[in-house]
Amino acid sequence: MGSRFYDAPIDDYLPQNGNRGYRVSRYELELNYKVASNRLAGRAVITAVTTAERPRYSLDLSQALAVSKVLVNGNKAAKYHHQRGKLTVTPRGRIPAGGMLQLVVQYAGAPKPVRGPWGEVGWEELTEGALVASQPNGAASWFPCDDHPSSKASYRISITTDTPYYTLANGNLVGKQTKAGQTTWVYEQAEPMATYLATVQIGRYRKHRLGDHHTPVPMYAAVPTTLRAAFDHDFARQPEMMSVFSDRFGPYPFQSYSVVVTEDELEIPIEAQGLSIFGANHCDGRSGAERLVAHELAHQWFGNSLTIQHWCDIWLHEGFACYAEWIWSEAAGGASADQLARAAWHTLRREPQDIVVGDPGPTLMFDDRIYKRGALTLHTLRLELGDTTFFRLIRDWTARHRHASVSTEEFTDLAGHYSMAPLHPLWQTWLYSEPLPQLPPAGQKTR
Repeated sequence: MGSRFYDAPIDDYLPQNGNRGYRVSRYELELNYKVASNRLAGRAVITAVTTAERPRYSLDLSQALAVSKVLVNGNKAAKYHHQRGKLTVTPRGRIPAGGMLQLVVQYAGAPKPVRGPWGEVGWEELTEGALVASQPNGAASWFPCDDHPSSKASYRISITTDTPYYTLANGNLVGKQTKAGQTTWVYEQAEPMATYLATVQIGRYRKHRLGDHHTPVPMYAAVPTTLRAAFDHDFARQPEMMSVFSDRFGPYPFQSYSVVVTEDELEIPIEAQGLSIFGANHCDGRSGAERLVAHELAHQWFGNSLTIQHWCDIWLHEGFACYAEWIWSEAAGGASADQLARAAWHTLRREPQDIVVGDPGPTLMFDDRIYKRGALTLHTLRLELGDTTFFRLIRDWTARHRHASVSTEEFTDLAGHYSMAPLHPLWQTWLYSEPLPQLPPAGQKTR
């Protein structure tokens, strides 16, 4: 339903996702989740402004969740259709462009991940609890939304679940109430957030603060008791990482940072705004996942504060986070960024040369070559500009676009202002050509 009214896709990589005719400014979610039966009941209040007058408006919502009622602009019940992952709502009266559109959606069901070319993403049951891992299009597995990274809004997330479980969501915990064996947790995420970064984590966690109370950014961990000793060893350097990245990338963009470690094993860690989620397998007591700890922290700047407008620019998230791993290694007394770049280049040289980093296509957008070649693009730029200018550019980039949407063109335009020589050949060979370019020789790099 609705394809007649939503001509061109918002994003060619995910043509079914995202919706036209409005811009969401806020989501208020009231969720009730029964862990034992995997039953989710929700009430979503979505506040938006219309960008065009339309006979109907659509939201992304999984068919695993059944809608029981939709209200528009107050208590006006509206007609709706829910088919093929789209909830299409017909207001009783026309709403002019620039008018307020407030949708209240009541829904319930057994949430499950959304299947797609990248596997299953979204709401996932754990052995005891649940997690949300939505990149790129899994948000619709648990709430009705405009599921596209360019659509950023503030959130209030209230979750009621069985009292033994600890529950986390994005932002600050602003309320907690226990009644008759159920606890309601209320979180407020004031900074704009893309839908795929919204999350709920439910498990038998104990929360504690990392570092001391003098660290500029409060850092927390929610970890099962059985993993606490291994966690304390493996994540001990996170406050130091925060300090290094704040120096190189500019101030941390959110009020706090939390890490969740599930009792289940996870194939890869998961990023969310203000949070990172790791599996028990990332907590080995030998700091085996330190590279990934750095990677996920870096996403708070590159991905969460600065979020791509379109998925074709995914290197702006993953290339930067991968390069942050090398920056951390360098700062922590390990291999230098240049040594790691050259090792990565030699590995890539043996891979197929059939990927365009600046527009890889949907099937390849999470290919490891995007991560490594994206990082090599940044290292090449650093060699071209020199350390001082390069990091000045990165801090300018994060400051200008704090909590906003970004594109490759905006980054390359800004970088041009920091270079005496034209950078077009660098972008052309690294971002828009398939063959792997040569790395420039290393200069004398100091900080």
